[in-house]
Amino acid sequence: LGGVFPYNPWGFFRGESDARQHGGDFSFGHSRAFPQASPWAWVDVSQLQAASPLHPVAVQCQEAQMVVTVHRDLFGTGRLVRAADLTLGPAACRAVGATESAVTFAAGLHECGSVLRLTPDTLVYSIKLNYNPVPAGNAVIIRTSPAVVPIECHYPRRENVSSNAIKPTWVPFHSTLSVEERLAFSLRLMDDDWSAERPSNVFQLGEVLNFQAGVDTENHAPLRLFVDSCVATPSPDRTSFPQYSFIDYSGCLIDGQLDDATSTFISPRPRQDVLQFVVDAFKFTGNSSNLIYITCHLKVSLADQAPDPLNKACSFDKARSLWAPVEGTRDICSCCEVRNCGSAAHSRRLHGASQQQGGRFRRELSSQPDPLKEADVMVGPLLIHSWQDHSVLRMPSQG
Repeated sequence: LGGVFPYNPWGFFRGESDARQHGGDFSFGHSRAFPQASPWAWVDVSQLQAASPLHPVAVQCQEAQMVVTVHRDLFGTGRLVRAADLTLGPAACRAVGATESAVTFAAGLHECGSVLRLTPDTLVYSIKLNYNPVPAGNAVIIRTSPAVVPIECHYPRRENVSSNAIKPTWVPFHSTLSVEERLAFSLRLMDDDWSAERPSNVFQLGEVLNFQAGVDTENHAPLRLFVDSCVATPSPDRTSFPQYSFIDYSGCLIDGQLDDATSTFISPRPRQDVLQFVVDAFKFTGNSSNLIYITCHLKVSLADQAPDPLNKACSFDKARSLWAPVEGTRDICSCCEVRNCGSAAHSRRLHGASQQQGGRFRRELSSQPDPLKEADVMVGPLLIHSWQDHSVLRMPSQG
């Protein structure tokens, strides 16, 4: 009889640089401390449920690219996957090489649809390895499940990542950031007391999602952040269906109007460049994967600019049956009730070349009055369980 063991569907494997000259070769096993002066990788192989003692995915984070090596015995079952069924990122980049035992991908840090996220100390490039098996021989059945393996390469933000000595003609990386004065938008899931980022993306229905949106205002005039809109989808493509918009109309948290929801913006703000809000956990009906992705459109205005119908954060107060702003006069929220808060063109949404890889937007603030900067930022996948959902990993008996 096979034993039945609890399986954490969001267990993480972490690895450490081997301190090689150009970025490091990463193996995944026990967690260890990471040297801040070297890049390091993070890989989530939980969807693979691999029984093999070998780690199925290995990553090299190099100066300008990441190299991903995938063992063809991806699930540890002895059944080898086909290289054609593996792609990297939303751009579905193909492998650059394959052997009997492994498949190799090599992609520039900004290629294949990777997403760049900035923390105070780190540049994080995120991408997903996708396994989508095509039925072989019989189109009615498949013998393996699709899987997604999130991958991240972390680079120290305030150091030069290179094996070469710094030459006088170089511009140090941290100096370049300061000169360009880039804004970095972020969206994070926080723990219950808002003191730290939540370590797990697994939720039960009935729990609350604590979101914290922020923008790095270093070297800029004081800015106030707004969440213009947020949409949930079952895939990273924000245009996919089904989809559910819970913030819309330039900052109306419309989910809070539902009878079974307590969603609201947190008031007062901790800082002008931070906005917090809570949303009751939900999932799409008929979606067996229970995964959702959240994409929010963030924007800023000058902190001394008064909030208006296009720059606001409004929650629905059920006790008084009215809309209330985090700051500003109550009349700026009146458009939430009629669901018409002005032209989207006035909020200067991003199009075409104004967007950077992965939906992160970077440009200088103009000298025009009331300048805006904006970006689309995504978190996910989030795994939302019903109380009756319990994932287990069945392991073969030993002898």
